[in-house]
Amino acid sequence: MGSPAARQLKQLKPLYQHVVNNFVAVLAAPLAVAAAVSAARAGPGALLAGLQALRAAHVLLAALVPAAAAALYLMLRPRPVYLVDYACFRTRPNCRVPFATFLEHAKLVTFVEGASIDERSVRFMTRLLERSGLGEETCLPPAHHYIPPYRNMEASRAEVELVIFSAIDDLLAKTGISPGAIDILVVNCSLFAPVPSFTDMIIRRYGMREDVRNVHLSGMGCSAGLISVGLARNFLQVAPRGAHALVVSTETITPNYYVGKERAMLLPNCLFRMGGAAVLLSTSRARARFRLARVVRTLTGAGDSAYRCVFQEEDGEGHRGINLSKDLMTIAGDALKANITAIGPLVLPASEQLLFAVSFIARRVLNNRRVKPYLPDFRTAFEHFCIHAGGRAVIDELQRSLGLSDQDVEASRMALHRFGNTSSSSVWYELAYIEAKGRMRKGDRVWMIGFGSGFKCNSAAWECIAPARSAEGPWEDSICRYPVDIPEVLKH
Repeated sequence: MGSPAARQLKQLKPLYQHVVNNFVAVLAAPLAVAAAVSAARAGPGALLAGLQALRAAHVLLAALVPAAAAALYLMLRPRPVYLVDYACFRTRPNCRVPFATFLEHAKLVTFVEGASIDERSVRFMTRLLERSGLGEETCLPPAHHYIPPYRNMEASRAEVELVIFSAIDDLLAKTGISPGAIDILVVNCSLFAPVPSFTDMIIRRYGMREDVRNVHLSGMGCSAGLISVGLARNFLQVAPRGAHALVVSTETITPNYYVGKERAMLLPNCLFRMGGAAVLLSTSRARARFRLARVVRTLTGAGDSAYRCVFQEEDGEGHRGINLSKDLMTIAGDALKANITAIGPLVLPASEQLLFAVSFIARRVLNNRRVKPYLPDFRTAFEHFCIHAGGRAVIDELQRSLGLSDQDVEASRMALHRFGNTSSSSVWYELAYIEAKGRMRKGDRVWMIGFGSGFKCNSAAWECIAPARSAEGPWEDSICRYPVDIPEVLKH
């Protein structure tokens, strides 16, 4: 419960926040009253004499300078960017992979010629799945339902077309926009980069204009979705006003099934699942649902351990996979600290920034180590949190580091349970969960946090303009069953 003094401080915190966050109003009110009293004492004659003493040039200057400053500000400030709408790939029942099916397939792969995966590896993956936080309805691409799994180019392209075309079709249907009205196209997929590229596939499928600006980002990890949003925002700053940018985020699972027995490389087999999202951005506010407030990127890849903590390589027997370092959570925590240090001053209210500054001065300047570092309360800056559903350990670490409640991270845990780790698109499944639950309100602020290889931690802050009117989307057939209780160890 804490000491009586601590409880009293907690009770006084709302008053402190109100005073500090409204400092200008608190200071201006008595000054305005004092000015009104002074004017009343002076009388109308003194006021009129003062006005007559002002020269016409002074009056003109007083009017022109603020007008010129306002015009200059409007010309130089970045254009606001809006989220018109988004759509997530809706998984198919025939792609569902319950634990029993996944493990049975893994056991049968042990008999496939060329595969090194063995019974010990299967037992290890069983323990991982039981503690992963995934549910029984996650999906793998059709190619992984064969024994051995298809990992060829044709099967990989088939997964790409199924996921991204389905998401784009849903988005175009929701927004009513024509493919010819799209000016910018940004796609991210880390582990599959065919020729022609994903953007070429989309342009050909939808008959987009020849002058559409297009970029395919690869190798950027699970945080690439927010990188794509930032890149599209930058493109929109130099495009004609009212231009539209289509952002597509996905990860192709088909060619990346690991058939070796290195434990550090088996984890992605257990966590990653099918998923993708299509997002429409514009500099026009018409029909917009969210406003993009901030995009903040941090990269810690200058250090060897951070650079190699998520590393695609071949094992000793030549099997290619993703090696996840045992130091991943420590490195992710350091990247998060760097990111919140950058985004904090941009989004936190003055009351939280002041407490952080006092704590910093006490510890560093006065060298008082007995003062604990102050962890800013980001719940004063955001109503909703979309934390990359990279795994149960990732969500647990961020909940602890940011001091969030179970409800704050509910969307992340439920997205992981229902869809698995869908890489860069996971934050959009989480936003869809919050909206499907009817928790989004006009003016609410959303913080998206993504982690990725390199090592990167990226953030995007949004402000809601118009919440979704229904639960239509990836949660449409399951939202009534959520939230669910997720045990520490799932027995099946």
